Amino acid sequence: MLTQSFYTGISGIKTHQSAIDVAADNLANVNTVGYRGYGAEFASLLETSINSTSINPSNSVGIGSRLQTTNMTGSAGSILLSDRNTDIAIRGDGWFGVTNDTRTQYTRAGDFTFDSNNDLVTNDGFYVLGTKGGNITDNKLTSVKDEVFLGDVNAQEKLRFPKDLSYPAEPTTTADFFGNLGLLDEVRTIGATVVDSQSNRNNLQLVFNKSASQVPPGVQWDVVATTKSLDGETTYDTQTGTLNFDAAGSLISNTLDTINNNGTDISINVGEGYGGVVVTNSVISGSSTTNGTIGGDLRGYEVNRNAEIIATFTNGAQSSVGKIALYHFQNDSGLDRVSGTRFEKSSNSGNPIFFQDANGKNVLGATVNNYTLENSNIKLESALTELIILQRAFDANSKTISTADEMMQKALQMDA
Repeated sequence: MLTQSFYTGISGIKTHQSAIDVAADNLANVNTVGYRGYGAEFASLLETSINSTSINPSNSVGIGSRLQTTNMTGSAGSILLSDRNTDIAIRGDGWFGVTNDTRTQYTRAGDFTFDSNNDLVTNDGFYVLGTKGGNITDNKLTSVKDEVFLGDVNAQEKLRFPKDLSYPAEPTTTADFFGNLGLLDEVRTIGATVVDSQSNRNNLQLVFNKSASQVPPGVQWDVVATTKSLDGETTYDTQTGTLNFDAAGSLISNTLDTINNNGTDISINVGEGYGGVVVTNSVISGSSTTNGTIGGDLRGYEVNRNAEIIATFTNGAQSSVGKIALYHFQNDSGLDRVSGTRFEKSSNSGNPIFFQDANGKNVLGATVNNYTLENSNIKLESALTELIILQRAFDANSKTISTADEMMQKALQMDA
C-alpha cells in the first residue's frame, strides 16, 4: 500500500494541473468578448479494499482523483460601450446564431459588421442568422415596416441586403388646411408642399376671396385651389369652391373637394366648425399638413435596440428590413464547446427554440442593446483566487509524493 500513495499523489497532480489549465484559459480570455468561462469538476478514482477484522464497515482506501468534466459558467459578462451600432449585447437568456454555410454555431459575442456584400457577419466571416422582412424586391423597398417578426426557428437565413436600394415616392393624397381669414375683405392665401407620383415636390395653393354675393347671417368666401410645379411654370390643375361660415365664424359647409397633382388626386380638407379654416376677429393665420414623401436612395444599414436591421434613406425615411434571431436552449450547459465563444447544439442541450409571446408570435425573449458588447463573464478577482487554491492543492499533492518517498527510504534502511 505504500507505493499507492505515489500514484495517488500523481493523480492529484495531474488532476490539478488540468484544473490550472482551465483556470489559465479563463484568465487568458478575461477580456475576450462573449467568452464563457469554465470550471473544473473532480471525481474520485476507484477505491482499494483492505483486509480488516474491525467492525468498522469502511474497509477501503481511495486511490486518487481525476478531472471528471468542465462545466460552463452561466453568469452574464459585463457590458462594454462601443461606437458601432452593429455591436450588440444580449441582456438575459439567449444566443446569436452564426453559420459558415456548413456549420451552425451559437455565441454571445455580438461584435458584428456589414461586409463588402452587405452581409451581416462576425469578425471571422461567419454569417449572422435572422429573418428578412420580405419588403425588398428588385432593389426597391416595397413597404415600410416598423418591425419584422421572427420566422420559424428552422427557417432563419443569412442577413444579406442589396447595396443599392431605393425608397419609392409616396404621393400626397390628403392636405389639411388651418387658419383664420379674418373679417376684412382682403385676399388670403394658404399654401402646402405636395409630392407627386414621380417624386417631385409641387405647390398646392388656396386663394380665398370674400364672395361678391353674401347671404346673411353668416359669411361666404370663394376659394381657388391650384397645383403647380415648384418653379411655377407648370400648372397641373385648378379647382374652385365656396366656404360658408355662420355668424360666429365657424365653417358649416364647403364645396371644394379634390384636386389633381400631376396624376394623383389630393383630398382637400379645410375642416369643419372651428377645426380648420375660420373667420373671426383675431390674428390672421394659415398653416397646412400633408402626407406623402419623396423617394430616396439608400444611405446605409444599422442595427437598433430591438435587433432590427434598419435601412435609412436620403429622404430621411427608415424601414425595418430584417431581424437578428435570438436562440434559446433547454440546457445551455449541454452545448458542445467549439471555442470559448462558440458552441454547437448537442443531445444534452436540445434543439434551439424561439420564445413566443401570448399571441404565439416568435420574440427575442431578452433585451438586445446596440452600441454595446458583452465582455467575458470571468471575474478576475475570483479567477485569481481559484488559481491560488489550485496551486496550493497542486503543491500539497507533490508533498504527498515526497512524503511517500521519505517513508520508502526509511523502510529500505530498516530492511538493511
